[in-house]
Amino acid sequence: MHKLTFHHLGNADCCRIDLANGKKLLFDYANMRDPNDKYDLRADLPTLLLDDLKAARRDYYDVVAFTHLDDDHIRGAADFFWLEHDEDYQGEGRVKIKEMWVPAAVIIDEDVTDETAKLLQAEARYRLIRNEGIKVFSRPEKLDEWLEEHASDLIEEEDLVIDAGRTVPGFNLDDDEVEFFVHSPFAEACDGELVDRNEGSLVFQVVFRADGVDTRVILSADTPYDNLAAIVTITEAHASQHGDVDRLGWDVFKLPHHCSYLSLSNEKGKEKTQPVPEVACLFEEHGAPEGAIIVSTSDRIPTTDTTQPPHRQAARYYQDLMDDNDGEFVVTMEHPTAARPEPLVIIIDGGGARREKQISRGATTVTTQAAPRAG
Repeated sequence: MHKLTFHHLGNADCCRIDLANGKKLLFDYANMRDPNDKYDLRADLPTLLLDDLKAARRDYYDVVAFTHLDDDHIRGAADFFWLEHDEDYQGEGRVKIKEMWVPAAVIIDEDVTDETAKLLQAEARYRLIRNEGIKVFSRPEKLDEWLEEHASDLIEEEDLVIDAGRTVPGFNLDDDEVEFFVHSPFAEACDGELVDRNEGSLVFQVVFRADGVDTRVILSADTPYDNLAAIVTITEAHASQHGDVDRLGWDVFKLPHHCSYLSLSNEKGKEKTQPVPEVACLFEEHGAPEGAIIVSTSDRIPTTDTTQPPHRQAARYYQDLMDDNDGEFVVTMEHPTAARPEPLVIIIDGGGARREKQISRGATTVTTQAAPRAG
């Protein structure tokens, strides 16, 4: 049995993956809660994660992926993790990272100003130069100039720099019962040349295997609709040429950018966002025909128009889609109730993916497992 845990952080991301073989992975870390505000319902993220690691008798994650360096994906990371490049960020109580995953932009961007982002960039660069404890997602040639300037020997290890269209080395369905297929960062042909798109954000299709059953999860970061559309176009074209498995398929979809309409279209819509055709295809044709789960890592869905996500029009599209397919649209700050949000846990086993049901009884919350979906 595998588990996905999405923490309730408002408009911010942190997803914990617990594999059946005991490995632990973390996708993003954003400690958004104000400890001085007793009414702040967002998760006390460091406490939750440390308690989980203590229960597992470990002080590290096998993988920590930073999908990009925006504040709502990294806040507080320098206070929580052990950073190899600087002794000031080491010591008792800090959590170690066996392998760090980052997009190439984390390495090559010279315009980083946020202090936490600069520390994570320094850590990624340190690991890359040492050729250990890191994977960078990019076309390899994107890093050549930076490596020539900063590394005495060019790194030629093909398992260190991972291009889109590959599975990530180190995980496979036979040994780990999981594989990570890279969708982004990617490049597409334009006038005979490859043009990099969305180089600052990681997007994966994760395939979990349990009791011979494969369950597919899309983990997307802050991906706009035009990049999602390009991912669909490129992936479908490759599949038609090579007969590959459905690399766009999903049973669970972690929405990009906290339920923003801009991940569906450039038009918000009056009552419901209508996605551009390629994005509609991703959600309506590649999703599981029934029992799927869409996760919005966001604040509660508003009832009026807002300039910032989540947008009620986008949420209406996702909710209607799940209603039509006997699925679930779950908002992290509304789970299990808006008054008492708790971590959203999704169990993945031979029955597929299902949400752990949480029932509030007075001052306590009881966790149960929903019946697995058929098929």
